[in-house]
Amino acid sequence: MIKILFKNSLILLLLFVSNHLLAQGLKGKVTDSAGLAIPGATVQVVGSKTGTSSDGNGLYALKFPSAGAYKVRISFTGYQTSEVAVQIDNTVKTMDFALQDTKELLSDVVVVGSRSTPRTNIESVVPVDLISTKDVKVFAQTDLTQILNFVAPSFSSNRQTVSDGTDHIDPASLRGLGPDQVLVLVNGKRRHTTALVNINGTFGRGSVGTDLNSIPVSAIERIEVLRDGAAAQYGSDAIAGVINIVLKKVTPYSFSTSFGQSSSNALGRDFSDGRTFQVDFSKGWAFKNDKGFINFAAQYLQRGFTNRGGLDTRPLLYSASPTKGATETEAAFQARFASLKAADDARAAANGLDRNNMRVGNSDSKNGGGFLNGQFNFGKTTQLYYAAGFTHKTGSAAGFYRLPTQTTQIDLSIYPNGFLPFIDTKINDYSVSVGMRAKLLHDWDLDISNTSGENTIAFNINNTVNASLPTGTSPTSFYAGELLFRQNTSNLDINKKHTFDGGFLTSLNTAFGGEFRIDNYQIKEGELLSYSNGGRLIGTSPTASGAQVFPGFKPSNALDKSRHNVGAYADLEAEFGPRVTLGAAGRYENYSDFGSNFSYKFTGKAKLFGDISLRGAYSTGFRAPSLHQQYFNNESTQFVGTNATQVLTVNNANPIVAQFGVGALKPEISKSGSLGLAGKIAKTFTFTIDAYNIDISDRIVFSSQYARERSGGVLVPTGVVNQILNTVDPLAQINSVQFFTNAITTNTAGIDVVLTNRFNLGAKSSLILSVAGNVNKTVVRSIQGSDKIESDASLKAKLFDRLERSRFESSVPKNKVNITATYNVNKLSLVARTVRFGEVTYLNAIDPNIPANGLPTQLDQTFAPKWVTDFSVSYAASKTWSVTVGANNIFDVYPDKLYIDPRNNENNLSGIATSNYSGGLDNTSNGRFLYPRAVSQFGFSGRYVYGKIACTF
Repeated sequence: MIKILFKNSLILLLLFVSNHLLAQGLKGKVTDSAGLAIPGATVQVVGSKTGTSSDGNGLYALKFPSAGAYKVRISFTGYQTSEVAVQIDNTVKTMDFALQDTKELLSDVVVVGSRSTPRTNIESVVPVDLISTKDVKVFAQTDLTQILNFVAPSFSSNRQTVSDGTDHIDPASLRGLGPDQVLVLVNGKRRHTTALVNINGTFGRGSVGTDLNSIPVSAIERIEVLRDGAAAQYGSDAIAGVINIVLKKVTPYSFSTSFGQSSSNALGRDFSDGRTFQVDFSKGWAFKNDKGFINFAAQYLQRGFTNRGGLDTRPLLYSASPTKGATETEAAFQARFASLKAADDARAAANGLDRNNMRVGNSDSKNGGGFLNGQFNFGKTTQLYYAAGFTHKTGSAAGFYRLPTQTTQIDLSIYPNGFLPFIDTKINDYSVSVGMRAKLLHDWDLDISNTSGENTIAFNINNTVNASLPTGTSPTSFYAGELLFRQNTSNLDINKKHTFDGGFLTSLNTAFGGEFRIDNYQIKEGELLSYSNGGRLIGTSPTASGAQVFPGFKPSNALDKSRHNVGAYADLEAEFGPRVTLGAAGRYENYSDFGSNFSYKFTGKAKLFGDISLRGAYSTGFRAPSLHQQYFNNESTQFVGTNATQVLTVNNANPIVAQFGVGALKPEISKSGSLGLAGKIAKTFTFTIDAYNIDISDRIVFSSQYARERSGGVLVPTGVVNQILNTVDPLAQINSVQFFTNAITTNTAGIDVVLTNRFNLGAKSSLILSVAGNVNKTVVRSIQGSDKIESDASLKAKLFDRLERSRFESSVPKNKVNITATYNVNKLSLVARTVRFGEVTYLNAIDPNIPANGLPTQLDQTFAPKWVTDFSVSYAASKTWSVTVGANNIFDVYPDKLYIDPRNNENNLSGIATSNYSGGLDNTSNGRFLYPRAVSQFGFSGRYVYGKIACTF
């Protein structure tokens, strides 16, 4: 009996305590107008210090000191603040809140850079650029890299030309660093890179980037550009920062289509090319009863080629250049040459061989794809989320024209007037991400996910020949092989935000987790005739093997390589009252191919006064050498005199590389720091000013060609390269090699500034003015080769020459300024933007400032800054329909022209003898490249006009 009474009393006591603890409370969920949870929303009792924040599922629980009438304020950046009167008694009431969007502030919310609650970009501990849907759709740029190039000052990317596969995948830079030193995320999950390694003479040579253009712009809600080292948080590649692409959720039906083309005058000609047609669609549906959402977006983009090539200045197109006879007078030689040239010109005219024989500009491209993004809620504490995308892109880019005089590279029975070969690509890109978020015991949040992605590039070479095959038998199209990169990433993330009432520490966000990633890289061989040699001779001269412009991958090049890595991280972020936030993060990763790395990061932010804060960060980071850099290899045939020799790109497992003393690739290691001010003044003016400094050691470079030394066409036995190559190639069939190696240490320093102000000019009009700028400088502090390379000056000079140095130091603008004004009045919207692209500098591989080299000093060339201005006018005919017309580069601005030597110009087409002609004294390739392509400023297509129709319902 006593036991029963004791048990009942204990139950009553527990019920009383439980009721007392939960008494006078309010709980529920904070959502947006579409019913989606808002994590991190503030729920505050007006007039008191009592308050809380919603968790990752939007749930909150609030205790009151006593029963009575209260007002509760619910707020979150990007939404209208709401105040609700509540009557509290001795029970726990349930009340949900739905916040309405504030359109002007919606794009300010960021989640990248911190594993704590989302913040605005002026409240974030590290600098983050926010680019909304409106920013990416208002102008005519239709692919993501070009949009970011004109919107984000610290971002740089331009389309390349006559550079093989790089014509189809744009290399990009953040803060002046390489394409492989910025990490791309989609919905916070790692995005795979491309299968292409850039080995041609472009910015980013030797690097592997992410194909941002494989993500349809119509699928994007916003883009967050984290401009700070973040390897300690997100892993390899995040040395320069992180680009997080956030996909759309619940959205209305949206459809748009646009058409435009170049309308430009340059080089004494009018251009109407580059015709571009674009159509896109998106729609997001919310499930009933708060069960989640699903969004589908698709885009098709067709872009025509542009051509800003100059005239071929070689005097003769069909005939070999004559040589003056020993007893021939100058007058007789000039007369013979004039007669030969007249006949050559007449033949060209009769056959339609135009001296404008190149395509120097944007490639042809067709790009279609779609993205699915969704979430399904199991109750109030568990969500299944997913995202899947697929893009198919085809492209056609021209190579160098083969003239009839280039007999070892042509079959005159097939192409009697020469030919322009094309590298046509088929690029497939897919990704699938699936994950689950759940609430664990004691309010810990769990996020477990798996993301898979693949990029393939198939090469088809058209309008070409294999010149080594018997006369008249060569096909004109070849399958040259395929590159593939596949990545699978599994993540486990656990976090919780602890809040404390009173005391020195007010909140502590604790996050930790792990990652397991598998990378796979493949090279697949082309068809036999794309790389083989058929043995045909021109007289006694051998002919070139394989498809001209892009020989296929041989069976000896084919490979299938994989690696895996395991990572673990911990991340802490603490708030000390409303003014001070401090954070620390550490990450350990172990790779199966090179070992382990540990990175760390410290961050801090302090409110100085009002809404103005001082923020800073210091971090270490790393970039693992890509599988492409470790294993890519190919070979082509070049002629030394009449000798056909091999030019090899060899991977670090090849014994040739070992002869240079170069071993396996190591990770690049970075140390970076940033310090800045951010805040808001007078409610409408926001600003961020951030300075940064990044030191990187063991940066991976792609060497210049190490060619055998010759004198008068004869091998020099004592030549260093000859001695090295003879150990593996005693018959001298290999002429030159190039490879990847860790060789340089760099320093990058700069400052980013973003200023924005909104002016309310009346009930129906407003003006938004923004100014954003970046100043950036990279310096190569040291060049360090292997002991073998360091022991010989000629080897070291070829490892990293002046041209390669300029690719790192000065091939992207040293500064960029973006000024944008948006004026809205009634149904009309006018947007003007002008961007100043700073100077870039090209350095010749051989120093022209040394007189003994016999080169014009103008080969080193700095291209002046230019302002490029865009303008658009939009009219909203109704809530459903709108129309936009505009022009990009409205003033038809072009970069400075390349220097062209007096001995390489149109004057040589008038009949002057070839003894005066030289095409090797400038970088125009016989007058055909008139604008720079080895440096990346803003392109050279000129003015582009367009119209767009959009429908939303």
